[in-house]
Amino acid sequence: MTWEITLMFCVLLVTVILFVFEVFPVDKIAFLIIVSLTLLGLVKPEEAISGFSNSATIAVLALMILAIALEENGVINWLASGMGRIKGFPLYVMAPLFMFVTAGISAFISTTAVVIVFIKIVNQLSEKYNVPQSKLLLPISFAGILGGSCTLMGTSTNLIVNSVATDLGAEKLGFFEFSLLGSIFLIISMVYLTLTLHWLPWGKTKNIDEDYNLDNYVTHVHINADSQLVGKTVQESFLFENPDVTLLKLTRNHRVHNSPGKYITFKAGDELLLMCDLENLSRINASENLSLNEKQHITAPTFDEIGPKEAQEKEGELEARVFVELLMLPGAQFLGKTLGVLRSSMIQDIIPIAIKKRKTLTNLKERLVRSSMNKLVLKVGDRLLLETSREKLETLSTMENVLLLEEFDSVRSSSKFKRYFSLAVLLLVIGLAASGILSIMVSALTGVCILLLTKNLDLSTVYKKVNWQIFFLLAGMIPLGTAMHNTGADVFISEGLLKFLFDQPGYVVIGTLFFSTMILSAVISNNATAIIMTPISIAVAQGMQYDFKPFILAVMFAANFSFFTPVGYQTNTLIYSLGNYRFGHFLIIGGLLSLILAVVASLLLTNML
Repeated sequence: MTWEITLMFCVLLVTVILFVFEVFPVDKIAFLIIVSLTLLGLVKPEEAISGFSNSATIAVLALMILAIALEENGVINWLASGMGRIKGFPLYVMAPLFMFVTAGISAFISTTAVVIVFIKIVNQLSEKYNVPQSKLLLPISFAGILGGSCTLMGTSTNLIVNSVATDLGAEKLGFFEFSLLGSIFLIISMVYLTLTLHWLPWGKTKNIDEDYNLDNYVTHVHINADSQLVGKTVQESFLFENPDVTLLKLTRNHRVHNSPGKYITFKAGDELLLMCDLENLSRINASENLSLNEKQHITAPTFDEIGPKEAQEKEGELEARVFVELLMLPGAQFLGKTLGVLRSSMIQDIIPIAIKKRKTLTNLKERLVRSSMNKLVLKVGDRLLLETSREKLETLSTMENVLLLEEFDSVRSSSKFKRYFSLAVLLLVIGLAASGILSIMVSALTGVCILLLTKNLDLSTVYKKVNWQIFFLLAGMIPLGTAMHNTGADVFISEGLLKFLFDQPGYVVIGTLFFSTMILSAVISNNATAIIMTPISIAVAQGMQYDFKPFILAVMFAANFSFFTPVGYQTNTLIYSLGNYRFGHFLIIGGLLSLILAVVASLLLTNML
């Protein structure tokens, strides 16, 4: 083993560790890879940045933009709108229907965008008709992944595998070349997931108060006339010094001050919204002469204080205040911010209360963040609890890449012309790519250009909603595959595999490659897995004098089939905490599905040798 290969393995090991433990966001890891490979001399400078001009990277970007246009113009909602009508169907009929429709749309539109729409639909059905969302969200996520594996444009992984394999001398894959195999995997999975619905949790009725334990942590207090706080500024009080107590809001003379500054002076009659635990609250109440409100919201003024009409109006305003929960989607403006930053920068009359962190491989226990001092930042899949007025719900619903879970925004209205025109453009892109007239990259770019020129897509929306992390991840990971080929690391690994698989039947060879790829994709990005494993698969096929295609398809399907952990695929991460799932649901139900598909895929792909 040469020193170049040793350096390559060190870079690979560090990359996997960074991905598994989420030391940095994936886009930062990608930049680190580019710089490391260049400084170590494993790639030339022009090779290091080749990912930014790679046809697969540009194609993925163009397809993401198309998905944004379809979502903005109501196409995805329109395609999925009929699913609300099956609310009265038995669960064992409803689940397969949801899976079939999700998979069908995901074959041509971004899986993440499609699953997000179905998360909204399932949440609404759960709230209005008591449909058990935990029985549907996991099957929907899995079906979206499986549907995306049926066509070349279905997922970015398919495009990356095809691009890397082509650069290494393999023949290009056709648009529908592996659709039959993908459909077989989908049907098997739908039957299996329908039979395993019994073992998925029934979930629980959505209850913000219980989920965030609000009674113990969010309390309104009244400053009495003889309280020690009267005449003191916020900076001079215990509220400024105690990291376990946070002043969220001050109400004076019916005027609300969110995140009041340290120079505000307390007066008798002020109402404070505090975030603290019961121990601190009891101590504060005893020492500062404060009155606790028994109700969760601010007590309305009496008739004697401001008159019957004003009191009635004020009471109506207070009753209109609600707690809402936001799910962080890729590209959300709150990502990377702490609770303290959110409390100081949120718009008027919207109070950040707490953050529920999603579970990860390194943190299986869900964390609830309430203190402004906590430095944990919001990531994709986290939930943010807010207190606000109902009038502000419309403002929240217009924020990009966040999903309201407690209150549901109405579907954005769009003209029928825009909807049908956008759908026609999608069909044109599919037709051009499937017929071979244009490549997927050129056809997707053409579709984007048509939408821009006809004003059916706004670039400002694109800049906000594109998941740039995926773009930079692909651009950064592609040089990693180049470096493996330059250093001979792919050949070194393949030679080891050839010795291990010598004289083994074809299904063992394919099965070993399939299972290894699937395991790797469970802990790091499926795109990263595809870039690492594709050169290895081609080297193994070449060494055993087999056709490349079955090996390439084995890597492509296995990298996509991230079922046995909640972090292997983005949609699994989004539905993990929403569906009240445990890690074991993915490990057992998803793991068994992975094994079934690995066996079936090994047998089917072996017949292609």
